[in-house]
This record gives sequence, structure tokens and C-alpha cells, in this order.
Amino acid sequence: MHISDLPYADPGRPDVRSGPRFLLWLGRNQLGGQLKALLWGVLHMASVAAFPLAVGIGVQAVVDRSGGRLAAAGGLMLLLGAFTALGDTMLHRVSVTNWITASARVQQLLARKTAELGSALTRRVAAGEVVAVSTGDVEKIGWFVEALSRFASAALTTIVLCVALLVYQPALGLLIALGVPVLILAVLPLLPPATKRADEQRDKAGRATELASDTVAGLRVLRGIGGEELFLSRYRRASQEVRKAAVRSARMWALIAAVQVVLPGLLLIAVVWRGVGLVQDGRIGVGELVTVYGVVTFLLFPLQRFEEIAMAYSFSRPSAQRAARVLGLERTTSTTDDGRHATGLTGDLYDPASGLLAPAGQLTAVVCGDPDAAGRLADRLGGHAPDGAEGTPSALLGGVALDEVPLAAARAAVLVQDKDPVLLSGTLTELLDVPASGAVTARAALAAAQCTDVLASLAQSSGDGSGDPMDTRITERGRSLSGGQRQRLALARSLVTDPEVLVLDEPTSAVDSHTEARVAEGVRALRKGRTTVVFSSSPLLLDRADRVVFVRDGRVAAEGTHGELVRSHPVYRAVVTRRTDEELDEELAGFDKSEQIEESA
Repeated sequence: MHISDLPYADPGRPDVRSGPRFLLWLGRNQLGGQLKALLWGVLHMASVAAFPLAVGIGVQAVVDRSGGRLAAAGGLMLLLGAFTALGDTMLHRVSVTNWITASARVQQLLARKTAELGSALTRRVAAGEVVAVSTGDVEKIGWFVEALSRFASAALTTIVLCVALLVYQPALGLLIALGVPVLILAVLPLLPPATKRADEQRDKAGRATELASDTVAGLRVLRGIGGEELFLSRYRRASQEVRKAAVRSARMWALIAAVQVVLPGLLLIAVVWRGVGLVQDGRIGVGELVTVYGVVTFLLFPLQRFEEIAMAYSFSRPSAQRAARVLGLERTTSTTDDGRHATGLTGDLYDPASGLLAPAGQLTAVVCGDPDAAGRLADRLGGHAPDGAEGTPSALLGGVALDEVPLAAARAAVLVQDKDPVLLSGTLTELLDVPASGAVTARAALAAAQCTDVLASLAQSSGDGSGDPMDTRITERGRSLSGGQRQRLALARSLVTDPEVLVLDEPTSAVDSHTEARVAEGVRALRKGRTTVVFSSSPLLLDRADRVVFVRDGRVAAEGTHGELVRSHPVYRAVVTRRTDEELDEELAGFDKSEQIEESA
């Protein structure tokens, strides 16, 4: 896999049973890149390790006054220098490729999971955790994948050098062969506390990220109630906790680094002391001592790779665990997609859990006193199990369970617009360039959503005011537009798709009443003959619906037209007229009492 080949045609199905299994799965999917990096790493390290041999030959040639051997030593150094440069360059190239391709695979998996779960994702996982996984965690996972091949080449080179020294100079080679494992094992007791401190740092950093994300999302509300300083002080405290945890973690890693310097230094002193004695006894030559000294000095380099892989694993393991937790979220709890009912999903939309029925071809309005419950019900109508609850029956479209059909077929049949839809940056043309039936044009959708003032505003912002609003760029999340304008553009985007069933959750909550009435008429006319479900408590929308369903405590409590329910159902009347809590409690108490009298009668 080359960087130019990204993105993957299919990133695969990850093993999300645990963080280590997920890392192992990533490694298995990049065996080719890992082997390339291993071979280039061995070439690089072997070339560097052989330099002491060439230096030793040169020194011994000078001692023996042999010009031929000195020239041979010089030629060997030039050759090793060329191999070192080639191996280092290619190792860096392949390692970075491994890093980027692993990160890209994880990002594609996250994007696929986000598209699969939709708005249900942030109800099951904190938004800050999703951000942390898609940014920092992806980099840490890529780091471990990249460091793995360099560690493998360092380990292989170290083993070969120890064996070679035993053969080349047994007296010193035995000392080195015994000392190197001690150096490697000496840091193992320090790794668990270092990993624990690193985990604490990441947990605190994750909480700080979630707090910052929530604060930014609610910044407008915070400014309105004067709560900026309160949340800023909370973030300061969280930030200081992250700083303290980072310092504690850094101290432990500094101790490990110090051990990796001190112990090899002691081994080097022992080798030199032993080697000088052997030279004095005439058992080895000066050149051989220089060679052994140079090899021991080189071994400090691969030993750093052992420290790096330990650090990379300790950082990437919890990151992989978080990624596996997000990727392990399932769209439904029902059977796997087997291709049944892949096309032609039509008919009435029915939710067995609540008893809600939306007849085909009609505009059904749903009144639900609890906004959160309304959001969960809207997700369920789109084929998402609420909060991953086990045993919750799926919504049925034409008698077919939505969680038993392929995701693409379910999405094509039922589109759910969240109450807080997001506008991506780009031109208005790009915003409305979504998968659609083609029966509804962008202009028709914009007209139905009453976006005339939005188009005028975009035309003005194009520069001279005469530009085409369809080519005007919309900033991220539509921040240059008002809340009502963003809401109507999102509605137009949903109308363009022209799905068999369109579910709208509070589509006009930020729109004035005059515009809301026109939006209701526009949606009703454009969606004529199509099934539309609107979650709202606005009388302007309810009065234009073919039928209204009142949901109370998760179950359908009443249904009929808006006028009928206002006259006959006091609790419904209290919800749509937006009574105060005290007035609503009185209505509820009176309604419950009347129900008890009817039951006893």
C-alpha cells in the first residue's frame, strides 16, 4: 500500500474485542509494509554496527603498518556509509508510510461507523471521546504501528551482534551477551507504573477535551446566562490536572531514559576495563578492542528502540481500546444484514415500542412532551436501536424491520433529520449535492423551506451582491448564518433527498411563526404522496398535519387531528399551549383522576 493509493477501497472489519487485539489486527493488515521496514531497518543497523569493524581493521592496519589493509578499511567505510544512508532513507520512508496508512485505515473505520450510527453515536459515546479518538488516538496508534518494525529490526540486529561477538571475541562477547539482556529487563519493573501514570494523564486529558467540546458547543447559551467564567474556571482546573498528571508521567519516563543511559554506560566501562586487561595480557589486539568497544557503543542505539516501543505501546494501548469501543458500537441488536428486502421498502411506518403509526403518503405530526424522548423515538423510526438497548423492537416499514435490511437500503427508505443538524463548509451547491431520487430539485427544496432570505444573504456575502448564491461558500457549521437560516437550509437538504419516509425532529424551532406557517405549507405541498413524520409541538405545524399522534411516557396516548385533540385531551392541550410547570401538573392530575374514575366505572 502506497500513500497515493489511499483511501482504502475497503478498510476491513476490525477486531474490536480489546485494544491489543485491535493493534494486532492493524499489524496483520500491514504485513507487507512491516516486512519492508524490517528489512530496511536491518540494513541500516547492520551497516552502522559494522562501522566499528572497519575502524578496528583500520586501527590494526596502522599498528601493523599495512597500507593495503588500511585502504581496504577505507573502502569498507565508504561502502558502509552508502548502505547506512540508503537504509536510513528507505526505513524512514516505509515507516512513515506505515504510520499514515494505519492512521488512514482507523480514520476510515471511524468515518464508516459515524455514518452507520448517525446521530445515535453521540448519544452512546461522548462527543469529546469521539474527537479524541479521531485525532490524538489515531496518531498514537499509528506511532505504535510505525515503531513496531523499527523495534523488530533493532531486536534482530542486537541478537545477531551478540552472537557475532561471542564468535569474534569470546572473552568479551560473553560479558556483552550476559549484560544486554540485563539492560533490557532492568526497565520492565518501571513500565507498569509509567503506563499507569500515562493512562491517568490521558483520562484527564480526555475529560478536559470533553469539557472544552461541550463548552464550545454551548458557548452562545453560556454567554446568554453569563456562565462563561464559571465554565472557564472549570476548564482551568481540568487543564491544571492534566498538566500535573503529565509532569508525573514525564518523571517516570525520564527515570526509564536515565536507566537506559546509566546501565549501558556501566556495561561499556566493564567491557573497556576487561578489554584493556586482555590487551595487556596479549590475548587480543588493539584493533579487536576498538571493534568491540565500537559495537558496544552502537548497542546503545537499538536499546533506545526498546524504550520507544514500550512507550509507544503504553500510549497506544488505551488509545486502541477507546477506538475499539467506538468501532464496536453496533447499529442494531438484531440479525445481521443478509440482503433481504434490499429494495422496494414502502408502506406504513410503525414503531412497536411506542405504538406509533405513520400511514403511508400522509403527513403525521408527533407531539412528545419530553424532547429527549422525542429524539430517541425519531432515531428508532430511522432503524437505530435507542442507546444500544437490548431487546428493543425495531421500527417496521411496510411490515419489514428496518434493522434487518442493509444499512444503505434503510437509509434510502427512511431519512431522519436531527433537531440540531450540521452544515458542512462549502458552497450551497455542494451542501445540496446529496444522494437523492432526482424528483425534487434544489430550487424546489429551497422554496419549500422558505430560504429566499437565505439566498439573498448569501448573494450579498459573495462580494458585490450580484453573485450566484448557489456558488457562495458557507462557513463551517454555517456560523455566518442565523439559527433559523441554518435550520431551513438543513431542511432543504433533507427535502432534496426525497426519501420514501422523512422524519423531521423540531425542524422549525428557531424560525418565527410567520415563516413557520409558510414552511409547513411548503413541506406539505412538496411531500404530497410521501410519508412524512414531524416531531413538533407548534400549533402551526400540527394544524397542517393529516393526523397528530400524542406520545406520553413512551407510549401513544391519543391520536386524531390537532383540533380534535385540543378539544378532547387536556394534557395534549397543555403541552401544545406551553403551559407552565404548575399548570401542566394540574392538568396531568386532573386527567389522571378522570382516567381512574372511568376505569372504576
